[in-house]
Amino acid sequence: MFRKLVHFVEEENLFYRDEKILVAVSGGIDSVVLLHLLKQMEIDCAIAHCNFHLRGDESDGDLEFVRDLAEQYGIPFYSKDFDTKEYAAENKQSIEMAARELRYEWFEQLRELLSYQYIAVGHHADDVAETVLINLVRGTGIHGLTGIKSKLGKIIRPLLPFTRMELEAYAKENNLLYREDSTNKETDFVRNKIRHHIIPVLEEINPSIRKTMTENVARFREVEQIYNDVIEENRLHLVFQRDDQLMISIHRLQELPSPSSHLFEILSPFGFHHRDVKMIAKSLDSISGKRFFSSTHQLLRDRKYLILSNLEEVDQNMYEIEEADCETDIPIEMEASFINRTPDFKFPTSPKIACFDANKLKFPLLIRKWKEGDQFRPIGMKGTKKVSDYFIDKKFSLSDKESTWLLCSGERIMWIVGHRMDDRFKITDKTTKIYRLELK
Repeated sequence: MFRKLVHFVEEENLFYRDEKILVAVSGGIDSVVLLHLLKQMEIDCAIAHCNFHLRGDESDGDLEFVRDLAEQYGIPFYSKDFDTKEYAAENKQSIEMAARELRYEWFEQLRELLSYQYIAVGHHADDVAETVLINLVRGTGIHGLTGIKSKLGKIIRPLLPFTRMELEAYAKENNLLYREDSTNKETDFVRNKIRHHIIPVLEEINPSIRKTMTENVARFREVEQIYNDVIEENRLHLVFQRDDQLMISIHRLQELPSPSSHLFEILSPFGFHHRDVKMIAKSLDSISGKRFFSSTHQLLRDRKYLILSNLEEVDQNMYEIEEADCETDIPIEMEASFINRTPDFKFPTSPKIACFDANKLKFPLLIRKWKEGDQFRPIGMKGTKKVSDYFIDKKFSLSDKESTWLLCSGERIMWIVGHRMDDRFKITDKTTKIYRLELK
């Protein structure tokens, strides 16, 4: 088993013999065996132990056991207490997820503080099989079928080639003591349900299910590499940067055999999930203007592009109309056109239609909400009027005010949309070209 470990470390390029490693030791068999093997390799180690206070006296017993283990090996020992239940409640997470976040965040802080190169954790082959099954049950892409990576950033997992049975045999052969976690026998957690109920049934069908799953994962990783290569190659033709925005070509995306897969790989780093991508993919054949949100970003379905912006840089109440735009769908649906002024031109009487002297406009036009201090010159008047006073005169309710949009050319208001135009942009006898907008 020692030789197998050395071979795996070299093959996966996990670490060098002269590097310092922080070992996460819970006191269970996997972390105890991991620590013993690393010491057999004469690696400079320190122990990090988390007390999540989830099992009362048993948790405190684990702490003392691991502390004694560190003294036995003569290596540094570090521990930290967590109020896991409170953290889970505050962050609306499961206990499992909360404990995972807490320990990995602390491990990394400790690693940096102590100038250790890596954090070693005790995941083994059985964990890989369980993780793949959990991902399948919850729903996954190709990444979820590749199990647990042997090296991810500063996290290394030297025990992945070994099954639980191999660890037990090694512990027995080397007279290693370890702690049994009583919660491992409970089936309240998803992983334990898989371990105690699903895996045994699969073993009846295939006694070598763990080995088979490991081989499957190896094949899935090769497929994932091919998949990633294709995605990256197509990304070069799909995506480009414009200022602080990411532009995704809709036309080129639709030409691909699997637009949803490409979309997911492009958007998932920005917080978009599979269900979001499914809705975005459906919008490709619809009208422009639809918007989709993650916790950090906005995706706008424009006519030719999907435009990704950081929410901090998006003014939710400001939108642009370019000179070439024939229609706009956000925040209101309008049709736009340029027409030549003719002798028989008739001024529209509908409040849904506005016509402006095109030569007086400065593009892009801006649609926004009103703000305190806004003024305009109502058509037919010589002086200016506060927009807020106009609202009062017209007896706008609070809801009316909040739902009203202003169309602006530069800093000047052109139109209180659907209500009143500004006199400075009106059509005169000198007008030769008209910009016409119609609310739909």
